[in-house]
Amino acid sequence: MSGLVFLSVLFLLLQLPLSSLSNSEGDALYAFRKGLSAADHIFDSWDPSNVDPCTWFHILCDSNNHVVRIDLYNYNIVGTLSPELGRLPYLQYLMVNRNKLSGKIPPELGNLGNLRSMDLSDNQLEGNIPVSFGNLKSLKFLWLQNNKLTGSIPKEVIDLHLPVFNVSGNHIHGADGNIPMKVYYIHLSFFGFSFENVKAVKAEKNSAV
Repeated sequence: MSGLVFLSVLFLLLQLPLSSLSNSEGDALYAFRKGLSAADHIFDSWDPSNVDPCTWFHILCDSNNHVVRIDLYNYNIVGTLSPELGRLPYLQYLMVNRNKLSGKIPPELGNLGNLRSMDLSDNQLEGNIPVSFGNLKSLKFLWLQNNKLTGSIPKEVIDLHLPVFNVSGNHIHGADGNIPMKVYYIHLSFFGFSFENVKAVKAEKNSAV
């Protein structure tokens, strides 16, 4: 009997780290969800009483129950990007394009060290591109086109050498540095760069000031 009790307690202890982890990531996702509104019951499964966000619709987890992907594109979602998204350290894909998200891009997104692809395009986001994006060393694809972004592209972002970077359809007026050789495709909404290092450029919908 005592052996059975010991095994039961051990099993519960082994489950604690996973539950705690899931709770932490679930809390971050639900904080994001509270700032959003959408039709079609998109967020019905995002239940804060469910400690496992891996069961929520539009969320993908890896084999260790870490949240690695958010797919919320083209759902006519209204709201803002929560700074709490920066508390998802294993996130690799953040896809929230083609919605009605507004406000500024939270600099806390620069904490997502495993992020490979971020698509914030076709929303109503404003303000500057966060300098903290320069911390996203795993990032390969960054889509920011068709928002209301202003200012210049930070040098820290240019130094990421992103293979794909789209900022067309904004009010960007320059860049804090030259585009490096490793940028193979960049889609710009302004002129005035030093273009000698660029292999392919499309400059459309110029709204330079």
